[in-house]
Amino acid sequence: MPQQEPWVSVDVVATHVGIAKDTVYRWIESKGLPAHRIGRLWKFKLSEVDEWVESSEARRDKRRSEVG
Repeated sequence: MPQQEPWVSVDVVATHVGIAKDTVYRWIESKGLPAHRIGRLWKFKLSEVDEWVESSEARRDKRRSEVG
């Protein structure tokens, strides 16, 4: 049976993408970052996050914060 990708936390996503945890929460709400709510926690698949970052507004938002 193929090994499934693990679910990861907001902390892992923030570190992986190189952003603050607050930005992760903001992107979930305002930009549609793919996340799954499990009880009170948000969980992610890094492959979904990577695909979203590469094809979305997230890159523009990150560049804007690096410039300004």
